[in-house]
This record gives sequence, structure tokens and C-alpha cells, in this order.
Amino acid sequence: MPAGLKATPARLWRAFFVLALTGVTAAWAGPAGRTVRPAASYVQIGKPDQEEGGRILHSFRGMGIAGDFYLNFRLQVRPRRGAEQEFPGRLWGSRNELGAVSRINLDDAAGGERRILLQNGVNPAAWEWTSAKPSPAGIAINDLLAPIVPETQISLFDLQMPYLYWEEFVFEGVSKIRGRPAHTFLLYPPADFAAAYPGLGAVRVHLDTQFRALVQSELLDERGRAYKSLAVLDLKKVGDQWMVKTIDLRDERSRDKTRFQVTGVALNLDLAGAVFAPEGLNEKLAPPLAVTVIDP
Repeated sequence: MPAGLKATPARLWRAFFVLALTGVTAAWAGPAGRTVRPAASYVQIGKPDQEEGGRILHSFRGMGIAGDFYLNFRLQVRPRRGAEQEFPGRLWGSRNELGAVSRINLDDAAGGERRILLQNGVNPAAWEWTSAKPSPAGIAINDLLAPIVPETQISLFDLQMPYLYWEEFVFEGVSKIRGRPAHTFLLYPPADFAAAYPGLGAVRVHLDTQFRALVQSELLDERGRAYKSLAVLDLKKVGDQWMVKTIDLRDERSRDKTRFQVTGVALNLDLAGAVFAPEGLNEKLAPPLAVTVIDP
């Protein structure tokens, strides 16, 4: 059993629901268009083959759960100082002609509800409905990095992971992450994203070399210093499908952490297309009748 994960059969990596997006062609371009940005840090002798890196990234983008699915999850807010909090959530996932799509429902401490629709792919988009403003509205790029629930470390950016489709990247080679060899990429934001978030210089992504799946990612500032990280911790098998069970998101400066933990799953569903339409956020959606409980 490889170090760093509790289960490692090849099919488990196809379970990572927010990483299973569209298979679009990746192309490498050297750093350009920004005066201050992180430089690549090659992790092997000799410059890695960038075309091979593009093929690896392309293959990774095509992975995912087959069919429609549903997840119960909880967000455990674990600040370095102060009281812990917990927020329940629900997620419905599928794929349309544009790529992977997901609907997320969250409850806040005051009993309010927030419904979010995330469209992934080359041209990602996001919409929301809230109890306070019960009309679906698009979410602007400037709001993607805001916490989805106050005081958590998880944002829409973390759930959508648009950086996996940024065209400009450098393949840095193979490194070791938590005892596992991983293909390492440095991905640079496009102009509109860089303008909205000048403090985000790049995202470094580590993909397991054997299973081509995410092990860890880090948000870097303009000088290459990691200020936020996402790490896949453990997994759970449901029927023939391995599911990601626990993900940690951490503010590397404050050391505050939010744990995303799957607590229930239903697979092989047949969800109506309206579930994943912006106007569908107006309708309250009930969970499937049969949900497999995931033990803590």
C-alpha cells in the first residue's frame, strides 16, 4: 500500500468528482505577459518534455465518475485558534456537452440555504441562488475565491478548479509528494483571472504518476510562495467505485484548515437536465432515496 493514502487501486483515482472534467487538448506556452510571476522549478535533471506533459494533463482531464451521482458531505472548519464549526452540504454531479457540471446545496448556521451551479470545462461558469436573493444569478470572476461559507477555507475556485484548464503551463517533472511520485505542473492564470487576482501568481498541481490523479495542489503568490493548499487524504470504495472521502484545504499563512468529508453517496443515477440548468436552482431538490452512508 503506497504511503500517503489509505487505498490505491487504479480505479479509485477516477472518483475525484471535481477533477473529472472535460478532455481538452493541453498546450504548453512559456511564461509571458506578466512582469512578476513564479518561475518554474524543475524537479529533475534536464528540462522535462513539455509535449509529454501536455499529454499527461490531457489524459488527466478526461477522468471521472461514470454517469450521474450524488454526494452528502460536511465542511469541518478547523481554525488554528477558536472553536470548530461544521456545515452540511449536498452535491449532484453529471456531464453535459460542455463538460462536467455540478449542483451544490449548502446550509448556513442561521438556517439559510445557498444553491450553486458550477459548469466546468474550457469556459467555466457559475451561478447561485440564496434564501436572501431567491433568483439565480451569475457569479462574477471576482467572487470565485471568496469562502463559500464564512470562515471556511473552501471557495468556488477550489470546487471548480479552473486552473486545470489554463492553457499556459510548465511541466516541472516528477517529484515526491507524501511518499508518492507525482507529475508536477505550474499553471499560470489567463489575463482576466490575473487582473481579478493579482496576488495569485500560479497554481502548482501534483498528479500521481501511476494513476494520473490529483495528490495535492498549491496556490502560489507572485514570488512562488504557497499560501493555500489542497490535499487528498483518503478514499472509500462503494460497490465497484472508489470515492474520495476526505480533502483538506489549508491556509498556509494562518494554518487554519477546512476538511471536506464525504458522508454519503449514490451512484448510477438518472438526473433530469433541469437539475443542472441555472433556472433549475429555483427548485428545491430532494436527495435520492437510497444513499450509501460513508463511515467517518
